[in-house]
This record gives sequence, C-alpha cells and structure tokens, in this order.
Amino acid sequence: MLLVALSFGQAARAQGVVLVSARAGGIPELDRETAAQLYLGRRTSLPDGRSARLLDLPAGPERDLFYERLTAKNPSQIRAYWSRMVFTGRAHPPHEANDQEDALRRVLTDPSALAYLPAASVVGQPLNVLLRLE
Repeated sequence: MLLVALSFGQAARAQGVVLVSARAGGIPELDRETAAQLYLGRRTSLPDGRSARLLDLPAGPERDLFYERLTAKNPSQIRAYWSRMVFTGRAHPPHEANDQEDALRRVLTDPSALAYLPAASVVGQPLNVLLRLE
C-alpha cells in the first residue's frame, strides 16, 4: 500500500477554508458577497453595522486559496489590487496574523475579529463558521 502525505497547503485545498468568528461575537454567518466586500476593503462594517477586525494569514497557499475562492483573483491580482487601494488611500488590507495559531488566538479573544482558516483546523473550537469556501 502506498501512502501519500499531503502538505498543509494541499490539505487545505482538499478540505477548503472557512471564514470564522468567535461564538461570543454573535455573528451567525456572512454571505459570500459581504465577505468579499469586507476582504477587499469595499465595506468596513458587518450587515448589522458593527465593525469587524479582519485578519489575513501570512502569504502562502491558504491565503491564496481563500482569495481565489472568495474573489476569483489570483495572488498577483490581489497584491496589485491592494497596492492600488493603499496608494490611493481608499482602504488598507486586513491585519496580518503571524500564523494560523495567532489568527485563531486573536479570533477567540476579540469578538469583532474574523479570520479564515483551513476547515480541518477549526474542528472542536468555540467558533462560528460564517462561510465555507470549498
């Protein structure tokens, strides 16, 4: 029998990514359009008017997968997009977490924080899954 080990990025691609918030935050779900508007800086608040603290993972396969599935933009397009937005002063990109554990910790301690993580990494955590991108 041949066993094939998947890299973390491959595992995330196979299982998808989820946009999450802490259960204490009280955000039940987000539709894809609202999530895209938030993560592209076109919207700064949730549908109920509350502000959201958006978190990005460091550059890598999980981040690329998230933006590809949410916005249909590849990594180069996302970098160019944010360069234009920052240069023109229209918006700032989400705060970058150090790694997945940091993003998870920030979400669990800040009720206004939203982050995307590989679906398998949120099992058993006190989180609301706001959107699945499979």
